[in-house]
Amino acid sequence: MTSPSVGGPLRWTLAAPLLAFLVLLSTWAAHEHWAVLSLIAISLVGAVIAAVHHAEVVAHKVGEPFGSLVLAVAVTVIEVALIVTLMSSGGKDTSTYARDTVFAAVMICLNGIVGLSLLVGAARHRLASFNASGTGSALATVITLASITMVLPRFTTSAPGGAFTTSQLAFAAVASLFLYALFVFTQTVRHRTFFLPVRSDEYGRMTGLMDLEDQDGDGYADPPTARQAWTSAVLLVVSLISVVGLAKLLSPTIESGVESLGFPQAVVGVVIALLVLSPETVAAARNAHRDRTQISLNLAYGSAMASIGLTIPTIAIAMIWIEGPLDLGLEATQMVLLAMSVTVSILTVVSGRAKTLHGGLHLALLAAFLFVSVQP
Repeated sequence: MTSPSVGGPLRWTLAAPLLAFLVLLSTWAAHEHWAVLSLIAISLVGAVIAAVHHAEVVAHKVGEPFGSLVLAVAVTVIEVALIVTLMSSGGKDTSTYARDTVFAAVMICLNGIVGLSLLVGAARHRLASFNASGTGSALATVITLASITMVLPRFTTSAPGGAFTTSQLAFAAVASLFLYALFVFTQTVRHRTFFLPVRSDEYGRMTGLMDLEDQDGDGYADPPTARQAWTSAVLLVVSLISVVGLAKLLSPTIESGVESLGFPQAVVGVVIALLVLSPETVAAARNAHRDRTQISLNLAYGSAMASIGLTIPTIAIAMIWIEGPLDLGLEATQMVLLAMSVTVSILTVVSGRAKTLHGGLHLALLAAFLFVSVQP
């Protein structure tokens, strides 16, 4: 795989996170004017694109499948920070904010990132190929995590509505952390080869592992130097901090815009999830275009896993000082959408190869989710 160049691209990817961070500092106290909000939005987009670049540099240095974890965990930090910040602010409907944001992230990962990746990969290479064993275990982990944390509380009887009791929430948090840690061990140590990009024949059947030294097939392998990797790691952190802060500054505008349009408050969680997952979406689509669909799926399912496995335990701890209830149980419509997504995902993954149709099916489910979020 060719490393990102040190010339032109590095100049703008160095400037974008630093400028975004300066905009964050200079507008933190006063950001109500439309011109300032426009500047914040532009800076946010620049920081997101820069985050993708620097995450790919770090990922190239550490190799797969470790690289896929870099962006997944980093972006989850954004999600956790936004949820805790907005819940602690005591705004409207904070009891369901964590559920709505996490569920939106799961739906975007299962259907948006996966659907776009399969559509791009299959359209360019006729069939998108991946290792069904590794991808299937990732999907199974996501299904288990979602069921324990967001389906189960709707059917428990010890607490009203869709809430957990304190002990039930503690169990869900510990189980989430355990499953996430167990999967990371499986992906990076015990069965690492199941999550590496694969070669395939003309029928999309896996024939072996792709050459990790030249995954894009251009004949060049120029991994970044240690200095470049550390520079990108620092700039990735700066980019992600900027994204967190700038998204926080935009969130009141998003909330007021959602309210003025007459949309449900849950749409705020959808918008925030779309923002924080945009780096992974771009990175997944780029990998699918290069015939590395396995990395795209690692990003998608890894992000869904991290969104649940790291967010729910953090929220559980935060509830010690955050006042008010925490409603994690999905509504009936959300559970139907999750069941449909799980069914289609299983049928997509089981064969280890996908057509453009599979990508279209997942994108249709994402569109259905977005539509019913706006008009329940």
